[in-house]
Amino acid sequence: MVASRQLTDPGNAPAQRGRRAAVLQLLRESGTPLGAAEVAERVGVHLNTARFHLDALVSEELAVRGTAPREEPGRPKVVYSAVAAEGPEGARSFRLLSDILLGVVAGAVDDPVAAATEAGRSWGAYLTDAPAPTERIGAEEGQRRLRATLEGMGFVTEAEAPAGEQADEPAAGVPEGRAGGGAEDGEGIRRLRLHHCPFREVAQRRPDIICAVHLGLMRGTVDTLRAPLTAESLEPFVTPHLCVATLRRTDLPTDRDVRDGPSAQQGPV
Repeated sequence: MVASRQLTDPGNAPAQRGRRAAVLQLLRESGTPLGAAEVAERVGVHLNTARFHLDALVSEELAVRGTAPREEPGRPKVVYSAVAAEGPEGARSFRLLSDILLGVVAGAVDDPVAAATEAGRSWGAYLTDAPAPTERIGAEEGQRRLRATLEGMGFVTEAEAPAGEQADEPAAGVPEGRAGGGAEDGEGIRRLRLHHCPFREVAQRRPDIICAVHLGLMRGTVDTLRAPLTAESLEPFVTPHLCVATLRRTDLPTDRDVRDGPSAQQGPV
């Protein structure tokens, strides 16, 4: 016998069913708190059955128990109200949906990695506030804004520090004057460590496509900022919870620029 697989996303409460669902719906639609007897009459169940479901809804934090004043002597009347829902009720299967859509992408286009990169680039541009036409964004500020965008998506970022030094703090709350560029070699290569990937579960199954989307997001962000940076590559799952992005400054002279510079053109004296 094949073991059953969980197709719903973890952490979602299952939807209520049967009589309990009817009781919960009645509480939500009622303009005032209801007693067990009123619930039993309107739902069409025995009083003890109504109390059983009401107590269960209170235990599940879907309803609250209170009291209402009585005009005649006696104990206060116990009434129930539905708790305002913080989100849609019931289980969700977004992870399953993402797997299905990944299969569509992989089978429908000739180069799914290129298509995923371009889609990520488009979304990176859309999610980034472009600077004013006269504003010039430097490499440090561009990296700071890139990290802030990634943090907003759910990543935890840190600029890779030189050997023997402590890595930079995450981008959230970084002051304007402290961009946290981290280590950079003579060719302007710098690395950004990315923790807590919000796409991790899906990326583990199709890193070629999901990580291409992520790389495209970074490229679209720096392109929109017009910063002298480019996202060269993304190395996924260096450890189970860490990916490393390689950025390169584009405003530094190349070896050819140095060879062909003014001093090289003067010739021998």
